[in-house]
Amino acid sequence: MLALSLAYAGFAALALAMRRHHRQVWHRDPPNALRHAFRAGGILCLALAFAVCIAGDGWLVGPVTWFAVLSASALVFDFVLPYAPRAAATASLMMLPVAAVSFWPWL
Repeated sequence: MLALSLAYAGFAALALAMRRHHRQVWHRDPPNALRHAFRAGGILCLALAFAVCIAGDGWLVGPVTWFAVLSASALVFDFVLPYAPRAAATASLMMLPVAAVSFWPWL
């Protein structure tokens, strides 16, 4: 669940870093600083999802799990974005607390 929520938030951040999708959700162009922040946050979330998959399944199965998690989260995000763009963006913000709650047992 942790890797899935991080991957979804990462894909949402990378999509919102693009002018087209940002305009689709918020009806305005993003400032350059915000685009760079979204891009960095998306890459960070995807890297953290990779680390979680490696920590959970090891180096042999972890990358395969990561690709499965990326595929599942991208599929969900791509189906939600055209029909409910604000819901897709809001769901990505809701994924970060889900990731924090999922991370709690690891502490």
